[in-house]
Amino acid sequence: MLKKIFIILSLVYYFFFPIPLFASEESAIFAGGCFWCLEHDLEVLTGVIDVKSGYSGGDLQQPTYKNHNGHQESVLVQFDTNKISYKELLRAYWRNVDPLDNNGQFCDKGESYKPIIFTNNQDQINSAKLSLNSVSTELNLLPENIKVQILPAKKFWIAENYHQDYAKNNNVKYKFYRYSCGRDKRLKEVWGEKASRLDPWS
Repeated sequence: MLKKIFIILSLVYYFFFPIPLFASEESAIFAGGCFWCLEHDLEVLTGVIDVKSGYSGGDLQQPTYKNHNGHQESVLVQFDTNKISYKELLRAYWRNVDPLDNNGQFCDKGESYKPIIFTNNQDQINSAKLSLNSVSTELNLLPENIKVQILPAKKFWIAENYHQDYAKNNNVKYKFYRYSCGRDKRLKEVWGEKASRLDPWS
């Protein structure tokens, strides 16, 4: 009897409320230059629940901004797959990085700023590899000329509090940094009108 009541209530909820009964939340880790910028660019996407700036990719324990040797500045993205898929999130990531530079990103050079897709499971590996092929096609380049690496995820370490939501909390400084670093100018050069956009692959 209780089971029947639960089923009926579930059906009533489903038909009268547009929100799914159970949200499907997943996580993704990306490195793409300055984590302030990548956090800012991904957190505005519909379906993204939260984005944290931090460090990943290395073996150093308890990395800090002053010492994260071996790690890349990265972001941890929590997202609702009912609203945005991992494949769509990948497309947004690619369009917000320079996939031709493996020495860093924009004005930031060095190991800390290399662009990397850190994968959590086999499905993410497969999707990441497919997205690389899509990038190759859209930019009319051979896959080996695309410099973004696809690597197994390591532990993500959350950065210091003052790095979180930096674009919101330090709007003027952030805009000055982003402009002087030439991020948007270079994105436009690489991606054209699709820079920073979620448009389907060409």
